[in-house]
Amino acid sequence: MTLLLVRHADAGDRAAWTGDDLTRPLSATGRQQSEALAALHADRHLDVVLSSPARRCIDTVAPLAEARGLPVERAEALAEGAAFEELDRLLHRFATQDALLCSHADVIGAALTALWRRGHLPERPNPRKVATWVVEGGWPDPSRVELLSPPGAT
Repeated sequence: MTLLLVRHADAGDRAAWTGDDLTRPLSATGRQQSEALAALHADRHLDVVLSSPARRCIDTVAPLAEARGLPVERAEALAEGAAFEELDRLLHRFATQDALLCSHADVIGAALTALWRRGHLPERPNPRKVATWVVEGGWPDPSRVELLSPPGAT
């Protein structure tokens, strides 16, 4: 049972987007990052792929989900600005499955901060775009937490 926590890929400049922020798409760089994310996890078993309702999150995990024949399930608990209590319930619910969860800096940051406060991380982490935090052995007290750098990062 492994939870993969992923911050969405690049979606360009928020301030330059004139539409509803929920519909802001990935940039060309973000589309490349989403393909690289799918390749990074090509051999990993997944039971479910969950995403914030925001298009940029859904599009980040769509290539991976499609390659697996899995739907991208939308979860309000992963929406930008969601309360930690909602996220915590979601993480508990999927802690016994192999699940990938894609969200925003604040939500992924809240999960990582909780892990740091419980002593599972040596320092308070930075939720970088397209980085994967591998949380093995359940929630809220995993047996191991590992950071996989964003695909293409050096």
